[in-house]
Amino acid sequence: MVSSIKTFNDVVEGIKHLSTDEKQEIQRLLLQYIREERRNEIYNNVKLAQVEQEKGKLRFSSDLNELKQMLEE
Repeated sequence: MVSSIKTFNDVVEGIKHLSTDEKQEIQRLLLQYIREERRNEIYNNVKLAQVEQEKGKLRFSSDLNELKQMLEE
């Protein structure tokens, strides 16, 4: 983990010395990477929920008390 922190700190320090245009490009790229990771996370969650639904493990309710009970289980 220490090497990761050092690497992260090196990246942060390196970014400080870039031009404004380069910093904005890094920002754009980071936002794109984060969006892609989030999409993948959502996709994986959907796939997991589909498998759980096929196995009959998902329960649905519009009753607030029943939903609270389901959260406690």
